[in-house]
Amino acid sequence: MDTPGRDLPLPIVLAGARGHGRWHLRNIRRLQDKGLVRLAGICELNPLTTDELAEAFEDFEDFGGRPPEQSADFGALLDSTGAAIAVICTPIPTHTDLALIAAGKGVHLLLEKPPAPSYAEFRRMADGVAAAGVACQIGFQSLGSHALPAIREMIASGVLGTVTGIGGAGAWARDEAYYRRAAWAGKRRLNGVDVIDGALTNPLAHAVVTALALHGATRAEDVGTIETELLRANDIESDDTSCVRVTTPRGRVAVAATLCAERPGEPYVLVHGSGGRIAFWYKLDRVLVQRSGHGPEEIEYGRTDLLENLVAHLTDGDELLVTPESTGAFMKVVEAIRRAPDPVALPTDAWETVPAENRRIVRGIDGLVAAAADTLALYSELGASWAPPNEVSTG
Repeated sequence: MDTPGRDLPLPIVLAGARGHGRWHLRNIRRLQDKGLVRLAGICELNPLTTDELAEAFEDFEDFGGRPPEQSADFGALLDSTGAAIAVICTPIPTHTDLALIAAGKGVHLLLEKPPAPSYAEFRRMADGVAAAGVACQIGFQSLGSHALPAIREMIASGVLGTVTGIGGAGAWARDEAYYRRAAWAGKRRLNGVDVIDGALTNPLAHAVVTALALHGATRAEDVGTIETELLRANDIESDDTSCVRVTTPRGRVAVAATLCAERPGEPYVLVHGSGGRIAFWYKLDRVLVQRSGHGPEEIEYGRTDLLENLVAHLTDGDELLVTPESTGAFMKVVEAIRRAPDPVALPTDAWETVPAENRRIVRGIDGLVAAAADTLALYSELGASWAPPNEVSTG
Protein backbone atom coordinates (compact mmCIF):
# COMPACT_ATOMS: atom_id res chain seq x y z
CA MET A 1 0.00 0.00 0.00
CA ASP A 2 1.07 3.56 -0.57
CA THR A 3 2.50 5.65 2.24
CA PRO A 4 0.90 9.00 3.05
CA GLY A 5 3.94 10.70 1.55
CA ARG A 6 4.46 12.85 4.62
CA ASP A 7 7.14 13.22 7.24
CA LEU A 8 6.64 12.22 10.82
CA PRO A 9 4.68 12.93 12.91
CA LEU A 10 1.59 11.69 11.11
CA PRO A 11 -1.61 13.65 11.88
CA ILE A 12 -4.31 11.54 13.54
CA VAL A 13 -8.03 12.00 14.09
CA LEU A 14 -9.63 10.02 16.92
CA ALA A 15 -13.33 9.23 16.51
CA GLY A 16 -14.76 8.31 19.90
CA ALA A 17 -12.61 9.72 22.68
CA ARG A 18 -14.70 8.77 25.69
CA GLY A 19 -15.12 5.33 27.27
CA HIS A 20 -12.48 3.04 25.77
CA GLY A 21 -11.45 6.00 23.63
CA ARG A 22 -9.64 7.38 26.68
CA TRP A 23 -7.17 4.52 26.31
CA HIS A 24 -6.55 5.59 22.73
CA LEU A 25 -6.02 9.18 23.83
CA ARG A 26 -3.31 8.05 26.25
CA ASN A 27 -1.72 5.82 23.64
CA ILE A 28 -1.70 8.63 21.07
CA ARG A 29 -0.03 10.82 23.69
CA ARG A 30 2.65 8.14 24.15
CA LEU A 31 3.33 7.97 20.42
CA GLN A 32 3.19 11.75 20.13
CA ASP A 33 5.94 11.97 22.74
CA LYS A 34 8.00 9.63 20.51
CA GLY A 35 7.49 11.94 17.54
CA LEU A 36 5.51 9.41 15.52
CA VAL A 37 2.05 10.96 15.46
CA ARG A 38 0.22 14.20 16.24
CA LEU A 39 -3.34 14.36 17.52
CA ALA A 40 -4.88 16.70 14.97
CA GLY A 41 -8.58 16.19 15.68
CA ILE A 42 -11.21 14.56 17.87
CA CYS A 43 -14.63 13.56 16.57
CA GLU A 44 -17.29 13.50 19.29
CA LEU A 45 -20.94 14.49 19.30
CA ASN A 46 -20.11 16.64 22.35
CA PRO A 47 -16.58 18.13 22.37
CA LEU A 48 -14.18 17.01 25.07
CA THR A 49 -13.68 19.49 27.88
CA THR A 50 -10.29 20.86 28.87
CA ASP A 51 -10.33 18.57 31.91
CA GLU A 52 -11.03 15.52 29.78
CA LEU A 53 -8.13 16.35 27.48
CA ALA A 54 -5.90 16.89 30.49
CA GLU A 55 -6.44 13.27 31.55
CA ALA A 56 -4.21 12.24 28.65
CA PHE A 57 -2.35 15.43 27.77
CA GLU A 58 -0.78 17.68 30.38
CA ASP A 59 -1.37 20.98 28.61
CA PHE A 60 -1.92 22.53 25.23
CA GLU A 61 1.83 22.84 24.67
CA ASP A 62 1.54 19.25 23.49
CA PHE A 63 -0.33 20.67 20.49
CA GLY A 64 1.89 23.66 19.84
CA GLY A 65 -0.14 25.77 22.23
CA ARG A 66 -3.50 24.95 20.63
CA PRO A 67 -5.92 22.13 21.43
CA PRO A 68 -6.78 19.62 18.70
CA GLU A 69 -9.66 20.55 16.44
CA GLN A 70 -12.99 19.04 17.49
CA SER A 71 -16.08 18.36 15.40
CA ALA A 72 -19.05 16.01 15.22
CA ASP A 73 -18.62 15.84 11.42
CA PHE A 74 -16.08 13.06 10.86
CA GLY A 75 -15.56 13.61 7.14
CA ALA A 76 -15.15 17.38 7.49
CA LEU A 77 -12.68 16.86 10.32
CA LEU A 78 -10.56 14.51 8.23
CA ASP A 79 -10.46 17.15 5.49
CA SER A 80 -9.69 20.14 7.70
CA THR A 81 -6.93 18.37 9.66
CA GLY A 82 -5.29 16.64 6.71
CA ALA A 83 -5.38 13.42 8.70
CA ALA A 84 -3.19 10.54 7.58
CA ILE A 85 -4.69 8.08 10.10
CA ALA A 86 -8.11 7.76 11.72
CA VAL A 87 -8.61 5.77 14.90
CA ILE A 88 -12.26 4.68 15.10
CA CYS A 89 -13.50 3.81 18.59
CA THR A 90 -17.22 4.43 18.21
CA PRO A 91 -20.34 2.26 18.74
CA ILE A 92 -20.14 -1.06 16.88
CA PRO A 93 -22.91 -0.33 14.32
CA THR A 94 -21.08 2.82 13.14
CA HIS A 95 -17.77 1.11 12.31
CA THR A 96 -18.39 0.27 8.67
CA ASP A 97 -19.78 3.63 7.58
CA LEU A 98 -17.04 5.61 9.35
CA ALA A 99 -14.32 3.32 8.00
CA LEU A 100 -15.60 3.83 4.46
CA ILE A 101 -15.74 7.61 4.91
CA ALA A 102 -12.09 7.59 5.92
CA ALA A 103 -11.09 5.15 3.18
CA GLY A 104 -12.83 7.29 0.58
CA LYS A 105 -10.59 10.18 1.58
CA GLY A 106 -7.41 8.08 1.47
CA VAL A 107 -7.08 8.04 5.26
CA HIS A 108 -5.57 4.91 6.81
CA LEU A 109 -7.34 3.17 9.68
CA LEU A 110 -7.10 1.65 13.11
CA LEU A 111 -10.60 0.21 13.57
CA GLU A 112 -11.61 -0.99 17.02
CA LYS A 113 -12.89 -4.50 17.56
CA PRO A 114 -15.29 -6.00 16.77
CA PRO A 115 -14.90 -4.62 13.26
CA ALA A 116 -18.62 -4.97 12.46
CA PRO A 117 -21.84 -6.42 13.93
CA SER A 118 -22.47 -8.82 11.04
CA TYR A 119 -20.50 -10.63 8.37
CA ALA A 120 -22.26 -8.66 5.62
CA GLU A 121 -21.22 -5.36 7.21
CA PHE A 122 -17.70 -6.71 7.70
CA ARG A 123 -17.44 -7.61 4.03
CA ARG A 124 -18.77 -4.20 3.02
CA MET A 125 -16.08 -2.58 5.16
CA ALA A 126 -13.20 -4.88 4.19
CA ASP A 127 -13.99 -4.80 0.47
CA GLY A 128 -14.43 -1.02 0.49
CA VAL A 129 -11.18 -0.43 2.33
CA ALA A 130 -9.32 -2.76 -0.03
CA ALA A 131 -10.79 -1.02 -3.09
CA ALA A 132 -9.70 2.36 -1.71
CA GLY A 133 -6.14 1.09 -1.26
CA VAL A 134 -5.74 2.27 2.33
CA ALA A 135 -4.21 0.34 5.20
CA CYS A 136 -6.58 -0.96 7.87
CA GLN A 137 -5.57 -2.43 11.20
CA ILE A 138 -8.24 -4.09 13.36
CA GLY A 139 -7.81 -3.33 17.05
CA PHE A 140 -7.29 -6.80 18.49
CA GLN A 141 -4.37 -5.79 20.69
CA SER A 142 -3.70 -9.36 21.84
CA LEU A 143 -2.59 -10.22 18.30
CA GLY A 144 0.31 -7.82 18.75
CA SER A 145 1.76 -10.01 21.50
CA HIS A 146 5.15 -11.51 20.74
CA ALA A 147 3.89 -14.64 22.47
CA LEU A 148 1.83 -15.60 19.42
CA PRO A 149 4.72 -16.23 17.00
CA ALA A 150 6.65 -17.89 19.84
CA ILE A 151 3.79 -20.30 20.57
CA ARG A 152 3.32 -21.00 16.87
CA GLU A 153 7.02 -21.88 16.65
CA MET A 154 6.70 -24.22 19.65
CA ILE A 155 3.75 -25.92 17.99
CA ALA A 156 5.57 -26.25 14.67
CA SER A 157 8.65 -27.71 16.36
CA GLY A 158 6.62 -30.41 18.05
CA VAL A 159 7.03 -29.24 21.64
CA LEU A 160 3.48 -30.39 22.43
CA GLY A 161 3.38 -33.40 20.13
CA THR A 162 0.18 -33.34 18.09
CA VAL A 163 -2.14 -30.42 18.83
CA THR A 164 -5.54 -31.81 19.79
CA GLY A 165 -7.47 -28.56 20.15
CA ILE A 166 -7.48 -25.07 21.61
CA GLY A 167 -9.61 -23.76 24.46
CA GLY A 168 -10.26 -20.28 25.76
CA ALA A 169 -11.59 -19.05 29.09
CA GLY A 170 -12.74 -15.64 30.26
CA ALA A 171 -14.34 -15.11 33.67
CA TRP A 172 -14.91 -11.39 34.14
CA ALA A 173 -17.26 -9.19 36.13
CA ARG A 174 -19.36 -6.30 34.88
CA ASP A 175 -21.72 -4.32 37.08
CA GLU A 176 -25.11 -2.82 36.27
CA ALA A 177 -23.51 0.48 35.25
CA TYR A 178 -21.62 -1.31 32.47
CA TYR A 179 -24.90 -2.08 30.73
CA ARG A 180 -26.22 1.45 31.21
CA ARG A 181 -23.12 3.28 29.93
CA ALA A 182 -24.50 3.68 26.40
CA ALA A 183 -27.74 3.06 24.52
CA TRP A 184 -26.17 0.16 22.59
CA ALA A 185 -24.56 -1.60 25.58
CA GLY A 186 -25.83 -5.14 26.10
CA LYS A 187 -28.01 -4.96 22.98
CA ARG A 188 -28.35 -7.37 20.12
CA ARG A 189 -30.18 -4.78 18.05
CA LEU A 190 -30.96 -1.11 18.42
CA ASN A 191 -33.59 0.67 16.34
CA GLY A 192 -33.61 -2.26 13.93
CA VAL A 193 -29.83 -2.25 13.45
CA ASP A 194 -27.52 -5.09 14.54
CA VAL A 195 -25.28 -4.39 17.54
CA ILE A 196 -24.41 -7.89 18.90
CA ASP A 197 -22.71 -6.59 22.05
CA GLY A 198 -22.26 -9.93 23.80
CA ALA A 199 -19.56 -11.44 26.00
CA LEU A 200 -17.86 -13.34 23.16
CA THR A 201 -18.22 -10.64 20.52
CA ASN A 202 -17.01 -7.60 22.47
CA PRO A 203 -15.44 -7.66 25.97
CA LEU A 204 -13.99 -11.18 25.64
CA ALA A 205 -13.65 -11.17 21.85
CA HIS A 206 -9.86 -11.33 22.27
CA ALA A 207 -10.20 -14.84 23.73
CA VAL A 208 -12.01 -15.98 20.58
CA VAL A 209 -9.73 -14.29 18.04
CA THR A 210 -6.55 -15.34 19.86
CA ALA A 211 -7.62 -18.97 20.12
CA LEU A 212 -8.48 -19.02 16.42
CA ALA A 213 -5.18 -17.34 15.51
CA LEU A 214 -3.13 -19.89 17.47
CA HIS A 215 -5.01 -22.65 15.65
CA GLY A 216 -4.11 -21.10 12.30
CA ALA A 217 -7.76 -20.36 11.59
CA THR A 218 -7.90 -16.67 10.79
CA ARG A 219 -9.73 -16.42 7.46
CA ALA A 220 -13.44 -16.89 6.95
CA GLU A 221 -12.85 -19.96 4.79
CA ASP A 222 -11.01 -21.67 7.69
CA VAL A 223 -14.29 -22.06 9.59
CA GLY A 224 -16.58 -25.09 9.31
CA THR A 225 -19.36 -25.59 11.86
CA ILE A 226 -19.96 -23.23 14.77
CA GLU A 227 -21.86 -24.31 17.90
CA THR A 228 -23.12 -21.67 20.33
CA GLU A 229 -24.77 -21.57 23.74
CA LEU A 230 -25.88 -18.05 24.66
CA LEU A 231 -27.30 -17.17 28.06
CA ARG A 232 -27.79 -14.16 30.29
CA ALA A 233 -28.16 -13.52 34.00
CA ASN A 234 -28.51 -9.76 33.60
CA ASP A 235 -31.60 -7.95 32.35
CA ILE A 236 -30.14 -7.33 28.89
CA GLU A 237 -30.72 -8.52 25.32
CA SER A 238 -27.27 -9.97 24.64
CA ASP A 239 -25.42 -12.84 26.26
CA ASP A 240 -23.31 -12.34 29.37
CA THR A 241 -22.56 -16.05 29.85
CA SER A 242 -21.83 -18.02 26.71
CA CYS A 243 -19.64 -20.53 24.92
CA VAL A 244 -18.79 -21.34 21.34
CA ARG A 245 -17.09 -24.26 19.58
CA VAL A 246 -15.64 -23.89 16.11
CA THR A 247 -14.62 -26.78 13.89
CA THR A 248 -11.76 -26.06 11.50
CA PRO A 249 -9.71 -28.27 9.16
CA ARG A 250 -7.12 -28.52 11.98
CA GLY A 251 -9.54 -29.48 14.73
CA ARG A 252 -11.67 -27.73 17.33
CA VAL A 253 -11.55 -24.40 19.13
CA ALA A 254 -13.83 -23.90 22.14
CA VAL A 255 -14.14 -20.67 24.13
CA ALA A 256 -16.25 -20.08 27.24
CA ALA A 257 -16.93 -16.66 28.71
CA THR A 258 -18.90 -14.93 31.42
CA LEU A 259 -19.27 -11.40 32.72
CA CYS A 260 -20.84 -12.81 35.90
CA ALA A 261 -17.81 -14.47 37.51
CA GLU A 262 -17.79 -15.29 41.20
CA ARG A 263 -14.07 -14.48 41.39
CA PRO A 264 -12.94 -12.61 38.25
CA GLY A 265 -9.57 -13.59 36.81
CA GLU A 266 -7.30 -13.06 33.84
CA PRO A 267 -8.62 -14.58 30.59
CA TYR A 268 -6.44 -17.15 28.88
CA VAL A 269 -6.09 -19.52 25.93
CA LEU A 270 -5.00 -23.18 26.23
CA VAL A 271 -3.22 -25.09 23.46
CA HIS A 272 -3.76 -28.82 24.07
CA GLY A 273 -1.28 -31.35 22.71
CA SER A 274 -0.65 -35.07 22.94
CA GLY A 275 2.53 -34.31 24.91
CA GLY A 276 1.60 -31.27 26.96
CA ARG A 277 -0.13 -27.92 26.85
CA ILE A 278 0.55 -24.19 26.69
CA ALA A 279 -1.44 -21.60 28.65
CA PHE A 280 -1.37 -18.01 27.35
CA TRP A 281 -2.70 -15.16 29.49
CA TYR A 282 -3.09 -12.80 26.59
CA LYS A 283 -3.59 -9.55 28.50
CA LEU A 284 -0.36 -10.18 30.42
CA ASP A 285 1.69 -11.61 27.52
CA ARG A 286 2.54 -14.49 29.87
CA VAL A 287 2.96 -18.11 28.77
CA LEU A 288 3.20 -21.33 30.77
CA VAL A 289 4.56 -24.39 28.96
CA GLN A 290 3.84 -27.80 30.51
CA ARG A 291 5.06 -30.91 28.70
CA SER A 292 5.94 -34.49 29.35
CA GLY A 293 9.40 -35.07 30.80
CA HIS A 294 10.04 -31.38 31.55
CA GLY A 295 9.34 -29.03 34.40
CA PRO A 296 6.92 -26.15 33.85
CA GLU A 297 8.41 -23.13 32.06
CA GLU A 298 6.96 -19.65 32.42
CA ILE A 299 7.88 -16.96 29.89
CA GLU A 300 6.90 -13.31 29.58
CA TYR A 301 6.90 -11.64 26.17
CA GLY A 302 6.75 -8.12 24.81
CA ARG A 303 4.03 -6.63 22.64
CA THR A 304 3.86 -4.44 19.55
CA ASP A 305 1.28 -1.67 19.80
CA LEU A 306 -1.09 -1.83 16.83
CA LEU A 307 -1.15 1.90 16.16
CA GLU A 308 2.63 2.00 16.28
CA ASN A 309 2.70 -0.95 13.88
CA LEU A 310 0.35 0.93 11.53
CA VAL A 311 2.68 3.93 11.56
CA ALA A 312 5.65 1.66 10.86
CA HIS A 313 3.71 0.06 8.01
CA LEU A 314 3.05 3.44 6.43
CA THR A 315 6.54 4.83 6.87
CA ASP A 316 8.85 1.79 6.75
CA GLY A 317 6.78 -0.91 5.06
CA ASP A 318 6.40 -3.14 8.13
CA GLU A 319 3.79 -5.87 7.74
CA LEU A 320 0.41 -5.08 9.30
CA LEU A 321 -0.31 -7.38 12.23
CA VAL A 322 -4.14 -7.50 12.09
CA THR A 323 -5.61 -6.98 8.63
CA PRO A 324 -9.37 -7.25 8.06
CA GLU A 325 -8.97 -10.57 6.25
CA SER A 326 -7.11 -12.03 9.25
CA THR A 327 -10.24 -11.48 11.34
CA GLY A 328 -12.60 -13.21 8.91
CA ALA A 329 -12.86 -16.35 11.04
CA PHE A 330 -13.75 -14.28 14.09
CA MET A 331 -16.42 -12.50 12.08
CA LYS A 332 -17.92 -15.87 11.13
CA VAL A 333 -18.30 -16.50 14.86
CA VAL A 334 -19.96 -13.09 15.26
CA GLU A 335 -22.34 -13.99 12.44
CA ALA A 336 -23.22 -17.33 14.04
CA ILE A 337 -23.99 -15.54 17.31
CA ARG A 338 -26.04 -12.93 15.43
CA ARG A 339 -28.10 -15.61 13.71
CA ALA A 340 -28.56 -17.75 16.82
CA PRO A 341 -31.76 -17.51 18.87
CA ASP A 342 -31.75 -14.71 21.42
CA PRO A 343 -29.89 -15.61 24.62
CA VAL A 344 -31.83 -17.62 27.19
CA ALA A 345 -32.49 -15.96 30.53
CA LEU A 346 -30.95 -18.03 33.32
CA PRO A 347 -33.40 -19.22 35.98
CA THR A 348 -33.39 -17.02 39.07
CA ASP A 349 -31.94 -19.82 41.19
CA ALA A 350 -28.83 -19.94 38.95
CA TRP A 351 -27.61 -16.48 39.85
CA GLU A 352 -27.53 -14.01 42.71
CA THR A 353 -26.86 -10.32 43.21
CA VAL A 354 -23.80 -8.98 45.01
CA PRO A 355 -25.19 -5.72 46.45
CA ALA A 356 -21.81 -4.28 47.42
CA GLU A 357 -20.65 -4.57 43.80
CA ASN A 358 -24.03 -3.95 42.15
CA ARG A 359 -23.63 -6.97 39.90
CA ARG A 360 -24.93 -10.48 39.32
CA ILE A 361 -22.91 -13.68 39.61
CA VAL A 362 -23.73 -17.11 38.20
CA ARG A 363 -23.18 -19.84 40.75
CA GLY A 364 -20.40 -22.24 39.72
CA ILE A 365 -19.66 -20.44 36.47
CA ASP A 366 -15.94 -19.98 37.14
CA GLY A 367 -15.45 -23.75 37.26
CA LEU A 368 -17.56 -24.30 34.15
CA VAL A 369 -15.60 -21.73 32.17
CA ALA A 370 -12.30 -23.37 33.16
CA ALA A 371 -13.66 -26.86 32.44
CA ALA A 372 -14.83 -25.81 28.97
CA ALA A 373 -11.32 -24.58 28.12
CA ASP A 374 -9.82 -27.79 29.55
CA THR A 375 -12.12 -30.22 27.74
CA LEU A 376 -13.33 -28.26 24.69
CA ALA A 377 -16.86 -29.02 25.88
CA LEU A 378 -19.91 -26.75 25.95
CA TYR A 379 -21.83 -25.86 29.09
CA SER A 380 -24.62 -28.32 28.30
CA GLU A 381 -22.08 -31.12 27.89
CA LEU A 382 -20.54 -30.25 31.26
CA GLY A 383 -23.81 -30.87 33.07
CA ALA A 384 -25.04 -27.29 33.51
CA SER A 385 -28.76 -27.81 34.07
CA TRP A 386 -29.59 -24.33 32.80
CA ALA A 387 -27.77 -24.64 29.47
CA PRO A 388 -30.03 -25.18 26.43
CA PRO A 389 -29.07 -27.56 23.60
CA ASN A 390 -26.37 -25.97 21.50
CA GLU A 391 -27.21 -24.08 18.33
CA VAL A 392 -25.24 -25.26 15.29
CA SER A 393 -24.51 -23.19 12.21
CA THR A 394 -22.19 -23.66 9.25
CA GLY A 395 -19.42 -21.28 8.36
